[in-house]
Amino acid sequence: MSTSGERHNGTKCAGPCTMVIFGASGDLTKRKLVPALYNLVRQKLLPEEFSVIGFARRETAAHEFREQMRRNIHEYAGDDFDPEPWRWLESRLDYIAGAFDDDAAYARLAAQLAQSAATTGSSNVLFYLAAAPEQFGPIVEKLSRAELTGPSATGWRRVVVEKPFGRDLESARSLNVQLRGFLAENQIYRIDHYLGKETVQNLLVFRFANGIFEPIWNRRYVDHVQITVAEALGVEGRGGYYEEAGALRDMVPNHIFQLISLVAMEPPISFDADAVRDEQSKVLRAIQPMRPEDVLTKAVRGQYAMGTIRGRRLPDYRQEDRVDSLSNTETFVAMKVEIDNWRWKDVPFYLRVGKAMPRRLTEIAVQFRRPPFALFRGTEVGALQSNQLVISVAPDEGISLSFSAKIPGATMRIGSVDMDFDYTEHFGTKPATGYERLLHDAFLGDQTLYQRADMVEAGWTVVAPVLDVWTALTARDFPNYAAGTWGPDLATELLARDGRNWRVSDR
Repeated sequence: MSTSGERHNGTKCAGPCTMVIFGASGDLTKRKLVPALYNLVRQKLLPEEFSVIGFARRETAAHEFREQMRRNIHEYAGDDFDPEPWRWLESRLDYIAGAFDDDAAYARLAAQLAQSAATTGSSNVLFYLAAAPEQFGPIVEKLSRAELTGPSATGWRRVVVEKPFGRDLESARSLNVQLRGFLAENQIYRIDHYLGKETVQNLLVFRFANGIFEPIWNRRYVDHVQITVAEALGVEGRGGYYEEAGALRDMVPNHIFQLISLVAMEPPISFDADAVRDEQSKVLRAIQPMRPEDVLTKAVRGQYAMGTIRGRRLPDYRQEDRVDSLSNTETFVAMKVEIDNWRWKDVPFYLRVGKAMPRRLTEIAVQFRRPPFALFRGTEVGALQSNQLVISVAPDEGISLSFSAKIPGATMRIGSVDMDFDYTEHFGTKPATGYERLLHDAFLGDQTLYQRADMVEAGWTVVAPVLDVWTALTARDFPNYAAGTWGPDLATELLARDGRNWRVSDR
């Protein structure tokens, strides 16, 4: 479909390479990875010398794997399916059956990669670990023992690691040590699919390419920041996984802290990966870990009870499959986070994530300080509203800025006006999974949107005291919010104590 070095809409095409997907029979492969590759083909961003090798335990012939992916692509690629780019990609799909601890399977993989290198003239390989977290270290060790990750005279070797990256600070550090025993840091790509969202990537452009916002992006003008990641679904058959993870581990040290770091970071000196990640790391290290006694007032956990969401009845979390009937696992988290640096001192960052909420919503709301009211005394104006900048990440992608304007008439009355920018309306959209940009960057060797080891550990350092307290103290009020509501009352009180309220989204 394209050749190395060509550009499509100003974007560089990836060079020759082979992608190996460990866990190729799983949901992530069929729902996200293969559709993302298909979309990259449509955008002419993959080279002619490109191939994919699926690696999984399931005994499946290569042609059966291709047929399965062909059935899935119609479901997950969107309504405007184009058969030509799919035929191009399907012809490049191969499969190896084997357990992740089977030396013979890695020998077969090495032979397959050698054959691919002979055909393409390049031994570039991207290994994607779409496997269970406990398999990350063993797979990388097996790859190293099979001499598949070392420096190559004709190409590079990179490894993409899915989340969760550890389940606490100790395990994250241990996994980092394990991976770096076999790989250099510039070979490790710790993926966070939230960073594949256009609006998330646009944060850097919005902040640093617009001179009107950066001067007011600080504690002098910003009152507080709210970050909401809400899902309208329950655990949807993933009760076993969720019992081990919970909302805090699943979302906060990775997704939420990545968003906070992009909102709060200082301007990097360039878009070089380490320049950007250096500034993100500084923010994460400036977040103040809570003392155990602070957890009781600055962190809220919840678990959903039976309720109705848009006409759909959801049972108690404790009634879901593979969930303990007395489960202490949180499905909702709200926290007050404080960044102790010159830009953000005394500006709270409030975050909330939850399942079984009224609607799916991911947004960042920056609320500015309220102006003095003295000028409007003696008029019909009862109060002044704060300006609010809302960055919508999902399901709609866009930016909205609210400001006050006089309502036409003989008296002084003020109304709130919104300036809205919507990606779909302005630029048009193409089918996307959120993985396209991330995979393309990995092919190009760009780690900007991938987490570095110190960033991962900094995130776990912040949540460690919360995990410790919540593990030690059983939640006595679970379940404490009905499905279809915005979480427990304690989450409302978290902001009310500071004289603030959660934003009510109208998108």
